Formats: sequence, C-alpha cells, structure tokens
Amino acid sequence: MNPLLMLGVYTFVFTVVFKAQWTQSGMRSEFVMILYAGLIVFNFFAECVNRAPSLIITNVNYVKKVVFPLEILPIVTLGAAAFQLAVNLAVWLAFYIVWFGIPSPTILCLPVVLLPLFTMTLGICWVLASLGVYLRDVSQIIGIAVTVLMYLSPVFYPLSSLPAEFRPFMFLSPLTLVVEQARGVMLWSTIPDWSAWWGYLIVSLLVASLGFAWFRHTKRGFSDVL
Repeated sequence: MNPLLMLGVYTFVFTVVFKAQWTQSGMRSEFVMILYAGLIVFNFFAECVNRAPSLIITNVNYVKKVVFPLEILPIVTLGAAAFQLAVNLAVWLAFYIVWFGIPSPTILCLPVVLLPLFTMTLGICWVLASLGVYLRDVSQIIGIAVTVLMYLSPVFYPLSSLPAEFRPFMFLSPLTLVVEQARGVMLWSTIPDWSAWWGYLIVSLLVASLGFAWFRHTKRGFSDVL
C-alpha cells in the first residue's frame, strides 16, 4: 500500500503542481505508468540496502548461539524485496491492461534486465551487513545516501531531459541503466542494449564476489563485537 500511496503523492506533485510531462501526449495515466515502473526498481534496491546494515545486529542469536551461515541473511532480505517487487509489477500490469491493453512482448525481457541489479544489490548488502556490525551509524548514512541516489537516478525524470554532458555521469548510479531498460521493455517495446547489459552484469558479478569475500572475512569478528 505504501508504494501506491507514494505513487499517488508523486503523481500529484509532478503532474498537478509542477505540470511535468514525460511524453508529448501529456496523458496523466501514461505518466503514472512511467513513474511507477521507475519506483518499482528503486523501491526494491532501497528496501534491500536500507535493511542491510541492521541484519546481523537484529539476529545476534544466529551469531553467538547457533552455527548458522550468516551469508544467507542478505539473500533472505533480497528474496523478500523481490517478492514485493513482483507484487508491485502485478499491480503495474493490472493498471496497464485497464488503461492501455496488453503490453508488448518485450516485457518478457524484464527478468533478464533486472538480473544484474539483483546481483549487485546482493553484493552491496553483504558489505553493508558487515559494516553495520562495526559501525553503528551506517544505517543513518545509508538512509540519506539512498534518498540522494533516488534523485540522482532517472526515477522522476527522463534521462534525455538532462544536458548531454551530464548523462554519462548518471550511469555511475547502479539504478540508471536498469530503470531505463526496464521502462524500455515495459512501455516502449524496445529490446535492451545487450552490450550495456553485459557490461553491467560483469560489474555486478564483481561487486557480488567482492562483497561476499568481504563478508566472509569480517564475520570472524562479529561475535567479539556483539
């Protein structure tokens, strides 16, 4: 319910207050679908990253009393966020069918488009879960960073609206490529740029590998700190 509530607030602010238009048609229903698609991707990432720093702290018993593979905790968080993402996609699809009819077959590419984001998010969660044990202020910092990242990614505006010289820097955000490609397959019947997708996947696998290695190395001291 919260994502739908926020969608309503954002839609009102951007379409009524600021008179924002994403396409030349100016249709509010189209704006809602475009905005919702971006928020679905962002909310998945934000849910995982915001919860990661407290994963070990809130599950101390697994650290001290039970032989438990702590590496699973970020995976469980990822799975819960993925379920919520699936629910939001179902809601998006229902609205789309009511307003516009059956979506393009390119929407079937969406799981592939999201795969690198899932991989990178897991790697980031492993790092943050570990840091949250040793640095208790990480949660507050991450909360601010995620909010900043939301506005530095094309969630509320099209990438094409930025001056050309700034667009390459937007791809430093882990969300930019996924948001753009997700909207492409969901709304505009475009096939993903596979060269960019492969590049992002390679980076994501590297982040996940390093994050896993970092977690395995640092978890040896969890019981001493907690």
